[in-house]
Amino acid sequence: MDLTAVETFLRVTALELVLKILAAIAFWVVGRWIIVRVVAIVQAALNRKQLDPTLGRYLGTIIKVTLEVVLVIGILGYFGVQTASFAALLAGAGLAIGAAWSGLLGNFAAGAFMLMLRPFKVGDFVSVAGITGTVHELGMFGISIITPDNVLTMVGNGKVFAETIQNFSTLPYRRVDRTAQLSGAVDPVEACARLREAVARVPNVMTSPAPEVNVLDLNGLGSLIAVRPYTSNEHYWQVYFDTNETIARTCKEAGWPAPVPVTVTRVQQVA
Repeated sequence: MDLTAVETFLRVTALELVLKILAAIAFWVVGRWIIVRVVAIVQAALNRKQLDPTLGRYLGTIIKVTLEVVLVIGILGYFGVQTASFAALLAGAGLAIGAAWSGLLGNFAAGAFMLMLRPFKVGDFVSVAGITGTVHELGMFGISIITPDNVLTMVGNGKVFAETIQNFSTLPYRRVDRTAQLSGAVDPVEACARLREAVARVPNVMTSPAPEVNVLDLNGLGSLIAVRPYTSNEHYWQVYFDTNETIARTCKEAGWPAPVPVTVTRVQQVA
């Protein structure tokens, strides 16, 4: 065996391998730098269009992961690895992961549609999947909502789209729905007039549309009055509580008796 030839072969092979490793490191560093720049450019373009910041982060994550996979496949191809078989293996692994994580992928897809359709945004007061509160964050797999009692609640994006969505912040004002149960001895027409006048004086109640005060129902206790003022979204709860106080104060000032069930007792004598 020619040791000189073997030594030369090893030297050349080792040198070529070292050069390839250095080139791969350089490709990775430069590729990562380019990926970061591309993601930053995309997010800056979305910010200039005044889109939701969550959408920018969402698309940035997708672009970053996709480009990193392409970069890894390119580096493996540079080393002579058959990338076609690697891509097939990656696709098979993707199918297996997709079958195992179908729920997460469903939430991921629902999140993409949610960011495109925009049924609500961060800061909106909504009711989704039985949870009512203010939207805190829109994520790739779920949203976080802060309920009125200050509890952070997570809801999967798939569940959000599978059920009814109510957005209370889209329109500029809301109607406050309250009722007043009156005694049968109270004139409902006079009561409606008094309550309508009193509710109209509540702070932040809108004049157009005007408060609605009408007889909603008649029952065994007397008249059930619907009291429905309108107000802006930001003053909804304050008007809600002030309306309750106004109803109670109006009933007291008018001297209306409390609604009490009437019991009729018949005594029948047997001969």
